[in-house]
Amino acid sequence: MLARRSHLTVADNSGAKSLVVIGSEKGSGKRFIRLGEIATCVVKGAAPLGQVKDHQIVKATIVRTKKETRRADGSYIRFSDNAAVVCDDNGIPAGTRIFGPVAQELKQKGFTKIISMAKEVY
Repeated sequence: MLARRSHLTVADNSGAKSLVVIGSEKGSGKRFIRLGEIATCVVKGAAPLGQVKDHQIVKATIVRTKKETRRADGSYIRFSDNAAVVCDDNGIPAGTRIFGPVAQELKQKGFTKIISMAKEVY
């Protein structure tokens, strides 16, 4: 569960080093952003030869959260950091590799490209 001004690590090789959440998808007025949702973010620090530039506004899919998420079978999933993948409006990632584990809830929400690129799915 993430709010505005939350800091995220970047889980792909798009060139961004850190992201800050500035809003939810399409200005819906939602207060919190959960696992598997698209957030509007600002890039804080970027590699000079990356696809994204510093201070650029991008869309990002949330792939890991510190706050636990309840699954349908009653179990909970929790990660050690908050992370996102830089993507376009359709959820297609900007990078070519995904680093670290991702949650399997992304598959249920239609982010199959991110799931197929990830090495670990929990």
